Amino acid sequence: MDITRYMPVLSWGRRYGRKELSADLIAAVIVTIMLIPQSLAYALLAGLPPEAGLYASIAPIVLYALFGTSKALAVGPVAVVSLLTASAVGQVAEQGTAGYAIAALTLAFLSGGFLLVMGVLRLGFLANFLSHPVIAGFITASGILIATSQFKHILGVSGHGDTLPEMLLSLATHLGDINWITLGLGGLSISFLFWVRKHFKPFLLKLGAPEKLADVLTKAGPVFAVIATTVAVWAFELQTQGVKIVGEVPQSLPPLTLPGFAPELLGALLLPAILISVIGFVESVSVAQTLAAKKRQRIDPDQELIGLGAANMGAAFTGGYPVTGGFARSVVNFDAGAETPAAGIYTAIGLAIAALALTPLVYYLPNATLAATIIVAVLSLVDLSILKTTWSYAHADFSAVAATILLTLGLGVEVGVAAGVIISVLLHLYKTSRPHVAEVGRVPGTEHFRNVLRHDVQTHPSLLTLRVDESLYFANARFLEDLVQNRVSERTDIKHVVLMFSAVNEVDYSALESLEAINFRLGEIGVGLHFSEVKGPVMDRLKRGHLLEQLNGKVFLSQNDAFRELTHD
Repeated sequence: MDITRYMPVLSWGRRYGRKELSADLIAAVIVTIMLIPQSLAYALLAGLPPEAGLYASIAPIVLYALFGTSKALAVGPVAVVSLLTASAVGQVAEQGTAGYAIAALTLAFLSGGFLLVMGVLRLGFLANFLSHPVIAGFITASGILIATSQFKHILGVSGHGDTLPEMLLSLATHLGDINWITLGLGGLSISFLFWVRKHFKPFLLKLGAPEKLADVLTKAGPVFAVIATTVAVWAFELQTQGVKIVGEVPQSLPPLTLPGFAPELLGALLLPAILISVIGFVESVSVAQTLAAKKRQRIDPDQELIGLGAANMGAAFTGGYPVTGGFARSVVNFDAGAETPAAGIYTAIGLAIAALALTPLVYYLPNATLAATIIVAVLSLVDLSILKTTWSYAHADFSAVAATILLTLGLGVEVGVAAGVIISVLLHLYKTSRPHVAEVGRVPGTEHFRNVLRHDVQTHPSLLTLRVDESLYFANARFLEDLVQNRVSERTDIKHVVLMFSAVNEVDYSALESLEAINFRLGEIGVGLHFSEVKGPVMDRLKRGHLLEQLNGKVFLSQNDAFRELTHD
């Protein structure tokens, strides 16, 4: 057994040198600066104390660096998973209680266990059943929900609700309670962060700053907002004017913690943990593959499951909550020049130092600033153009996206995730249950066969050739059976039917029975059934049954051979 497959660190660690060390340290400094306010903000989104965000960004990063295969993926709390955590844990415990924190640890434990089992069993392919349009719809809806959920902190009012209508109604009923100082801090923070994203780097470059420095300062935009608003609250004692602040954050490294193992708690959180695992894995692998492709590298999805599973297990035993690979931080890590996963380990060290030494500095940090950080970050996830794109490309995909968005906004994220999985599977079944089957003829002067509706081709009245453009299985076998029956019924001069199997990669037992039924019915009316261009693995499978022994016709190596023999051309 190749142990480096399960511990990639043993592979890249052997080649680690001074060049990699220098690049990884620079990337780690930049990512650490970005993660400090982001980790605090996402803990707030998950309904947990701010330190939980830091804790969830330390041990999980180290464990992923040891077991993961992406050189640039940065693991930790992300917006969508934080929202899912708040939704799931809020069903079993009240926010602010010890039970809430234990439930979050348990959720990370179950999520990590599920990911590890999938990785050991090499089940990474299951994530392919979530279609991209459905994922895009869910993430867009989640971004809207997350941004809306943070406006209570921007306005300085109470608010609740897991769905968009509930949140909007709750905000509307508390509009008379707006704290205008909080609104001013939050509004200025949002405006500043948007300005930093679009205009700060060009502004610095115009002043003559080196591009690398301009990049670092732009990424540190949230830190500037944190410093400015924290100093303002401290200097003017705005907390006495109703401005809610972070308050005391423990100065400590991540503690050793234990998730809850009560059967009732495990049962209540099992399904949410599975949904969080699937969504987190899909998001993480998508980011990792995109970044790896830019450097002609590759990742192993099954080993990624193990890396993410280990990271979540680490979060469960060190005071965190479910984590995954984040898009924004991973892109920053990549752009900053990270050469190996060791950059993540150095980032964890930086965050550990912050947890020990810098937490007293965030005592006066207003919650409105953290909310502004979240709002600006998640609005980049909102992509309503997917509706227009899918509508113009395929109405079925549009229906899936629209349904996922509406269900997520109207009924909550858990229903949205479950609906996304179900819609993805149903969409696949719908598309493959009606496979494209084209009647083909020979292009004059060639041995090529094309669709009779698209090309000027040669056909013969006694020969019907159908090219099946999909593997045959239980969901679409009856469709082909009915199609052949209808075509033969419409044309009484047909003497031979050829099924062109050049695009068929598999025939399951249900489809085999349908082919046998087609053969029997055609034989009863004196029509021969033939096959052409059958792939080797499919032919091997067909030989195990009785179809070929009872076949009314022949199996031809090429469609041209079938055309020439059956039409005597």
